[in-house]
Amino acid sequence: MSSPKSLLIRRARIILPNGELIVGDVLTRDRQIIKVAPEISTATPTTEIDADQLTLLPGVIDPQVHFREPGLEHKEDLFTASCACAKGGVTSFLEMPNTRPLTITQQALDDKLQRAQSKCLVNYGFFIGATPENLPDLLNAKPTPGIKIFMGSMHGHLLVDADAALEAIFAKGDRLIAVHAEDQARINQRRKEFAGIHDVAIHSQIQDNQAALLATTLALKLSEKYQRRLHILHMSTAEEADLLRHYKPSWVTAEVTPQHLLLNTSAYEKIGTLAQMNPPLRSPHDNEVLWQALRDGVIDFIATDHAPHTLEEKALEYPNSPSGMPGVETSLALMLTAAMQGRCSVAQVVNWMSTAVAKAYGIPNKGAIAPGYDADLVLVDLQTYHQVRREELLTKCGWSPFEGWNLTGWAHTTIVGGEIVYDKGKLNTDVRGQAINFL
Repeated sequence: MSSPKSLLIRRARIILPNGELIVGDVLTRDRQIIKVAPEISTATPTTEIDADQLTLLPGVIDPQVHFREPGLEHKEDLFTASCACAKGGVTSFLEMPNTRPLTITQQALDDKLQRAQSKCLVNYGFFIGATPENLPDLLNAKPTPGIKIFMGSMHGHLLVDADAALEAIFAKGDRLIAVHAEDQARINQRRKEFAGIHDVAIHSQIQDNQAALLATTLALKLSEKYQRRLHILHMSTAEEADLLRHYKPSWVTAEVTPQHLLLNTSAYEKIGTLAQMNPPLRSPHDNEVLWQALRDGVIDFIATDHAPHTLEEKALEYPNSPSGMPGVETSLALMLTAAMQGRCSVAQVVNWMSTAVAKAYGIPNKGAIAPGYDADLVLVDLQTYHQVRREELLTKCGWSPFEGWNLTGWAHTTIVGGEIVYDKGKLNTDVRGQAINFL
């Protein structure tokens, strides 16, 4: 019987759970962190990494992605997406239910878990999607981080915009509910008002700040009525942030994407439909208010809403062009670059992209560098800058809204379950992640 694999990382700049930075060593064995110390001299590891001048962070947990499998694999699939995750320092993801078939039954959830087990290089979890009719599945399906409700920006079975249907979901069970908060009635009304306009910039006016605020207000009202755990996905507006600043129950959390922090409506002129997403990009004022809300803890963490489409699809004339953009490869570097610019600290990035996500979703033993935690880690280089280049991306869609941006904090080495999955530009596609547990 072979002995468990062990990994020793030496001389790394380690971000500890309290935010303190030390230079030291980390020893992992059999998927777990065994020891963190200024120097570990007694170990004879299977593998050793000299991490001098590199910074060691907990692996990123991306809590909102759309990886398109099954049914839409021409855009992305679980293998290509998990390769992109590994390159971006993302060691775990939570994926959304708008695949084909929709993830709205235990059978569909089991199918995704089996697919991921065979092809995902990183750890994985899958939301169950709400429809007006599938309440029994919402109560019983497992394992899942929670229930996803599309209150707007969706068509077909996953659109739940009737008050009675929403109330029925909030009223039964205690599972976390994550909402895409846009008011569909307002969107429909404004689509009629702006019909015939093909300038993609109109997207931010059709799905305006008020559409987001109306839906977030309703979700908060239902959450309070039923004392129901609520998470607000990809918050995008100053108005929503101000609402939460003045009223945010202890059981409510919220997230923001790097896109809504770093891009705004000026991007339409530069990159056209590549800037189109739901909820849409907003104004520079919204950017700044969201940043402040994130720093103040009004917004709890970061997610990418990685939602790839092919360049051919994106080239269609608005409104036929699809909404969504990729993000898992660039999110950590974008946020660490912001930290180097003084907009936040590296320790805050760790909290927003790892620790707070694990806490919010009840993911045990992830999100920190400490003995007993899973050995999901990323070594980053905070001294070297490198441009986002289309030809280097691993996402199947092959583009990024951040092409040409000069970023630091790129993943040098990504470790999943104590195994090196990405190192200095090379993937180890033999590594497999595991299904995430939720407390």
